[in-house]
Amino acid sequence: MRSEASVLHLDLDAFYAAVEQRDKPSLRGKPVIVGGLGPRGVVSTASYEARTFGVRSAMRMAEARARCPHAAYLYPRFHAYRISSRRVMAVLRALSPLVEPLSLDEAFVDLTASQHTDLSVKGVERIARDLKAEVTQVTGGLTGSVGAGTSKFMAKVASDLRKPDGLVVIEPGTERELLAPMSVTTIPGVGPATADRLRRVGVHTVGELDRLGEAEIVAAVGQAAGRSLAQLARAQDDRPVVAERETKSVSVEDTFDHDIADPTTLTLIVERIAARVAERLTGERLSGRTVTVKIRLFDFTTHTRSTTLPGPTDDGRVITRLAKRLLTEVDTSAGVRLLGVGVSGLADWVQGDLFEEAEDGEERTEEPAKEPVEQPVAAHHWYPGNDVVHDTYGRGWVWGAGLGRVTIRFETAETGPGPVRTLHAADPDLAPYSPLT
Repeated sequence: MRSEASVLHLDLDAFYAAVEQRDKPSLRGKPVIVGGLGPRGVVSTASYEARTFGVRSAMRMAEARARCPHAAYLYPRFHAYRISSRRVMAVLRALSPLVEPLSLDEAFVDLTASQHTDLSVKGVERIARDLKAEVTQVTGGLTGSVGAGTSKFMAKVASDLRKPDGLVVIEPGTERELLAPMSVTTIPGVGPATADRLRRVGVHTVGELDRLGEAEIVAAVGQAAGRSLAQLARAQDDRPVVAERETKSVSVEDTFDHDIADPTTLTLIVERIAARVAERLTGERLSGRTVTVKIRLFDFTTHTRSTTLPGPTDDGRVITRLAKRLLTEVDTSAGVRLLGVGVSGLADWVQGDLFEEAEDGEERTEEPAKEPVEQPVAAHHWYPGNDVVHDTYGRGWVWGAGLGRVTIRFETAETGPGPVRTLHAADPDLAPYSPLT
């Protein structure tokens, strides 16, 4: 184990919702919920204002609406999240070459590879304060919670202690004392089912789990989970920070506030993530042959499953079908903390349907060519949260749409709260807006 608190964990606070509040001044200080807005949608992120009503990530959107009906419900804007994430990761890599991203908004940093020589508790606190200030500066106001400790586990525990905008450095040698009064659910992988099993043997806190002994823990929760829990209860975690190499792929990952074991919920999340990957592929005019699912379990072990098509695709139906199948190849019953879907083997062209399977499993047949028919130009589909620009009124975002009309609040992060106007959905002066940097 390390003798210095040299592992740092940064977790951007309510990241997606915070980006929305930053870019939409009228939503600052109000409940904001980002996710799929359809009948099968799930919450990606809830602002802290929404969390006071019990809304959390991976919750069914219908339940979120019941708990917090007055919140702003927005579709995700991944281009905006990726821009902020890239800026933050650049700051982290300037601090140390050993950066292990866990998702767009979360990463471990190994400070022993940095140029800083003072890794005392006070020295690490200074590093963390400077880091937090720089993150806020490069993102235009976002905050992050930073924790540091002698291991990944303790750094993650530290970053969770004072959310949001927290900073905690755990002094080496105090780990077990700090963990002892905490609920066993502090340990990754101890969800409701595991906590119930431990309660049956009289264990409610990490200290009680520590005193129980590995053999008794294994008897209560099983061999695989038991050994891991016994080690973490003693603050034993020697996993290194591993810098992930950039790969030529398009991928999307989500990390959850709570470990998820429900297979239906996991399937819904994979469907949503796969759709986002397909959207990015289409937007970047790319396609790929290999679909990969990344699953990080409760104990931070990571599993990947891949399958390769005969030819490249950007079809969301194909990517979703394969991703759902790959998900079933990993035992997720103990809880999942991160899910990701990626497409690699990229090409700047699409083979079309030549190699793809039909939805019903039957082989496709080629139809005779038809004379092209001129189609009427359809109005854009406007979704709540979409960025738009109008020739007369300038930039804004979609408040709501329906019955051939779209309501826009014309404001940006720089302008402050702006006016609301309702326009015809096919207004020729209204267009989607996407920042390039």
